[in-house]
This record gives sequence, C-alpha cells and structure tokens, in this order.
Amino acid sequence: MNSAISKRMRYLAVALLCSASALSQTSADPVAEARSLLDAGKIQEPETILRNYLAANPSSADAHFLLGYAFFRDQKSKESLAEFTAGAKFRRPRADELKIVAGDYVMLGDYSDADKWFSQVVSETPNDADAWYLLGRTKYNENEFAAAISSFEHALTLHSKFVEAENNIGLSWKELNDHDRARAAFDMAIQWQGDAPVDAQPFLNLGTLLADDHQNQEAVPFLMKAVALSPGNPTAHEELGKTYLAMNKLPDAQAELEKAITLAPDVSALHYKLAQILRKEGLIDRAQQEFALCEKLNGAHSSSKTPNPPKSNGAEPK
Repeated sequence: MNSAISKRMRYLAVALLCSASALSQTSADPVAEARSLLDAGKIQEPETILRNYLAANPSSADAHFLLGYAFFRDQKSKESLAEFTAGAKFRRPRADELKIVAGDYVMLGDYSDADKWFSQVVSETPNDADAWYLLGRTKYNENEFAAAISSFEHALTLHSKFVEAENNIGLSWKELNDHDRARAAFDMAIQWQGDAPVDAQPFLNLGTLLADDHQNQEAVPFLMKAVALSPGNPTAHEELGKTYLAMNKLPDAQAELEKAITLAPDVSALHYKLAQILRKEGLIDRAQQEFALCEKLNGAHSSSKTPNPPKSNGAEPK
C-alpha cells in the first residue's frame, strides 16, 4: 500500500475504532466484544468471534462491516471488500465505512475505485479533512497532480497547518516541474512543525529536491534532520548518501548507504549505489561483492525501489 495513504489510513483505523460504537449501540455481545478487542489492538480474536457470530446471524450488516474493518486492519483487502459487499445487502455503508472500502482499493493498487469511493465520502461528508487528504493522495497516485493539489488545499481549509497536506502539495508541484512552489510548500510544512518537529518527510523531500537541483551543500542539513527524525527510514539514509557522493565525501556516502542496506537489504539499487562508492574508494573486492549481490537480487526480481516508511508512531511517506 502506498506509503502516504498507508499513514493516513492508520490514523483512520484508530479514529473509526473510537467511533465504532456508532455502528450499533444495541449490537449483540459478541459484536461488542469483537469491537473491544479491536480497540485493544487485537485482530485474530475479533475475526474468529465475528465469523462465528455471522454463521448464526448472516444478515447483520454491522457484523459484516466490523469484520471487514478487522480484515482491513489485517491487510486482507479482498476479504475486507467481500464483507462490505455482504453487509451492503442489508444496509448501505456510511461515509466512514466507505473510507475503509476506499482504503482496501488503495492496498490493492486500484486507484480508480479508491478515487470513486473517496470522492463519494467527501460528497457525503464535505468537512472531513482526512477524506480530502486521502482523495488527494489517490489523485497523486493516478498522476492527476493538479487535482491532487486541489484536494490537499481543500483539506487545509478544514484543518489549518495540516503538515501532511502541505507536504503533498510540494510533492505534486515537484511532479509538475515547478520546483519553486514545491520548495515553498516543503518549507511551509517544516515551519508549521516549529522547534520540535516530528514528521521527517518534509525535510527529506526538501533535501532531495535541493540535491536534485545540485544544491548539495544546502540539501545536507535537511537530509541530516530527516535521518535524525526517522533513523529507521532507508530512503533518508540513501538520499543523504547520494548527496555525499555528489560532494565526493566518499566515506560519509559509504556509511549512509550501508545503513540503508541494513534497513532494506533486499533492495538491489542500494547495493548498486554502494558498489559504485566502494569502487571510487578503490575497494574493488567489496565493490564486486556488492555488484554481485545486486545482480542476484535482480535475478530474484527483488524490489529496486527503496521503501520510505512512516514514522515509528504509525504516522507514512510522503
């Protein structure tokens, strides 16, 4: 699932659980028990309870939707959609439930259907800033960057200083090749975090943009801050390493690429970049080992893209 949407959908999962009692205040005890277990962060037990309940009560829309939500939490998108389809025979899902349906389609990479349902959600609940943000992320993944900016800007009218929305405006402008507006948006997302920032993404994105524009000296402090805020993010280490390489700071570049590989050992591109650095340093044997690992991973069809995961508190990329 896309990193940014993944991030927001995690928030959404918690928010939906908090309002889950609205599904049915008069639900049978097994449904209430399953909801309570989900609230406690458990998934397998609620799934079992709800399956057993539905075997005897197949027309319970609330139970179908709650099981669909449990499957969503368990990243079982197809099973989740099946439950929402089953429950919809007895009650139309509300807007907050349709968010989960849209999130399932995001996890499946079906952005067209995700767009359809997020659009339905904002139509029914136009004051939902999260829904506008998620619609924007979906538009972004459909390469509809101008529409994405419109959705993010609408989210900002509902949620002032919405750091993720502003950061994604920057990403959209970058895709539209307007680096000045992209830089301004990333900078604003950084400023809004004040003296105690927690979201590394604007720092990473601004640093990467500056490095892409060959402003390496200016990029380094932002990339270092991204690494400090999100030390478990291999992309942050990779981008800092690439910038050091461009500055011919080979030992520093090597150290950052090695950290990135420790975090994402199966990404072939990281081994290739490290091999290039090692070769420049004259470490030919080690460079050959990394080139060989790269070739092996490519043969195994491993990912060539470095993951850019959310913060450890559950909060995503981009």
